[in-house]
Amino acid sequence: MFKKELDPEDFYKSPEGYIVFTEKYHLKRGYCCKSGCKHCPYGYNKKTGKFDLPLKKEQ
Repeated sequence: MFKKELDPEDFYKSPEGYIVFTEKYHLKRGYCCKSGCKHCPYGYNKKTGKFDLPLKKEQ
């Protein structure tokens, strides 16, 4: 399913030593884990439990 090794652009370490996944990694994975990740490209809001995606502008 997933390879165990991460590419360097998939994450960085926070000053506290935590692994923080990048938006690129989330898109590569292909779905939202609903953990409230800092760089979630899917717009998940952990506080509301909903996806807060920006609305498309009418042209």
